[in-house]
Amino acid sequence: MADISQIKLPNGTTYNIKDANARERIEALESFTTYLGVTTTALTDGATTNPIKINDKDVTAQAGNIVLYGNQEFIFDGTHWNQFGDLSALGALAYKNTASGSYTPAGTVSQPSFTGDTMNSTGSFTPAGSVTLTNGNKTAAVSPASSGTATYTPDGDVSAPTISVKTAGTTTTVNSITNVGTLPTMPTYTVASEVLTITAGSPGTLPTKGSNQTVKTGDAAYQATAPEFTGKGVRLVTGNISVPTSASFSGTAGAVSVSGTPSGTVSKSTFTGTTGSVTVS
Repeated sequence: MADISQIKLPNGTTYNIKDANARERIEALESFTTYLGVTTTALTDGATTNPIKINDKDVTAQAGNIVLYGNQEFIFDGTHWNQFGDLSALGALAYKNTASGSYTPAGTVSQPSFTGDTMNSTGSFTPAGSVTLTNGNKTAAVSPASSGTATYTPDGDVSAPTISVKTAGTTTTVNSITNVGTLPTMPTYTVASEVLTITAGSPGTLPTKGSNQTVKTGDAAYQATAPEFTGKGVRLVTGNISVPTSASFSGTAGAVSVSGTPSGTVSKSTFTGTTGSVTVS
């Protein structure tokens, strides 16, 4: 990423950007409480050893740096090493997020008993067999229904209505534009040798007004004559319709299987045992 240390405006004036103080403060914050790693240099609380060995390389510690030596943790205050932690006393569970085990309590569980009533079963049965229909022909006349979806359109013609203007629409006069003009251009920005140069853009040109034009601002109102229907009515008659005149059933006996759930209660199991304890360290 490029740096900018100066800004040059369209009038030719150049301004410097000063951030040296901010950079020094940021650098100091970045070096504070930084973990350097594991050192092989022997350290004790209050030691002034500096530099120290990390990965077989000499490293000069700064104030706020943290290192590990063996199981001990040290932080450097700029002159002395201060011990603030010792991991040697931690057990295996110190490095685990969870622990689990198994335990079986001693005792007995009583056997449950059932108390209820006699079950009454009901069901339904469909006999096996067939129904035989005897059909006869009937003639029926079709008449118009009092309601419902239409199923027949009579033969005839509908005359086209006459459309005419009832009232004219409204108009108004507006100015035409013969030249839309040009848009302004944005300033340009360039950076060279850490200097930001701003070059002014163009303001553009305005549109050119032309002659007046009449335009419509509202719709006209229209009217139409009522259409007329010319046709003839027809009567619809069906042919022969086969309808049942009698029926008979023949079949065989079948078996009925009914399943159900008895009503009643089951007593709760009880546990009898002794208190136990589990100790985890």
